[in-house]
Amino acid sequence: MPAILDLFNQKTVLDYVQNRQYPQLLGDTLFPSTKINQLDFEFLRGGSKTPIVASISAFDAEAEIGSREASVQAAELGYIKRKMQLKEKDLIALRNPRTPAEQNYLTSLVYNDLDVLVQGVYARVEKMRMEALATGKITINENNLNFNVDYHVPEEHQVVATTSWDADGADPIKDLQDWFALLDYVPTRILTSSKVQTALIRSKAFADYFKTAGLLPSVGSLNAVMQSFGLPTIVTYDAKYRKQGANGIYTVERYFPEDTLVAFGDDQLGQTVYGPTPEESRLIATPGVQQGTVGNVFTTVYETTQDPIATWEKAAATALPSFPEAENVLQAKVLVPTTTTTTTSK
Repeated sequence: MPAILDLFNQKTVLDYVQNRQYPQLLGDTLFPSTKINQLDFEFLRGGSKTPIVASISAFDAEAEIGSREASVQAAELGYIKRKMQLKEKDLIALRNPRTPAEQNYLTSLVYNDLDVLVQGVYARVEKMRMEALATGKITINENNLNFNVDYHVPEEHQVVATTSWDADGADPIKDLQDWFALLDYVPTRILTSSKVQTALIRSKAFADYFKTAGLLPSVGSLNAVMQSFGLPTIVTYDAKYRKQGANGIYTVERYFPEDTLVAFGDDQLGQTVYGPTPEESRLIATPGVQQGTVGNVFTTVYETTQDPIATWEKAAATALPSFPEAENVLQAKVLVPTTTTTTTSK
């Protein structure tokens, strides 16, 4: 009758997660992962992409002294964790399986729990990445924590469409051309939602372009028109996650807002910076444990000896996106709710 912590010892659990291939999220591509050994980190905020012209000097004169525009921003990694309890009925069954098949089934349930917990941590990281990309800030307001991380996107790069793109009279091409003129470079990528993409395809402005070019309204035609104006093609991101409230009820939310468009260049936007968790730090302090044993997310199965006695599965990470390209993105709210005024007669 093996003990639970023998079946799911620390090495076994960590090896399982290390060898798992979890679904890749868009933020994994835009903000590739890196890991550091502390909770505080600094990153350079890139300045304008417009080159600073050098001056002509005499051969014997001292060179003009330049100034470094990039500035250092310090941040502290956020601590993300979630746990699930193994019910006593399952623990008894794991200790006393009737058949090998039953033990394999019950074991797979525990590993499935770990998968759910790990993907929950990755979902919270993705939420931070998309919030930073879409708004230039990360707002933390949960578990008695309330603070913002500001990546300092220039105010002139945060715009709102004068006419909502799903309304009559909208001219998205003109909007994009005017907005891109605010930037120091020509964006090569646009990220938005399917709702914005559909609004463009159905808009009168693009209907006229389609008719002139002899194109049927479609995603391909939309991007063909965009390219004909020297604008980037559009990529959509509509992935969602579930959030459990204090009442136990789940709500479905989006990573990337459906009313927003973000334009940016080819350069890497930043990184997803992971660091050590308190649990990992304790483990690494154990003789014989190597630094590389733990990946980006720490997982464990453990028991509490206080009343009530319980067995828990937990996943934890410390993480925060760096965003050095924040000064070189355009964030536009393009689907704007119309305000209606109601009058009541006496």
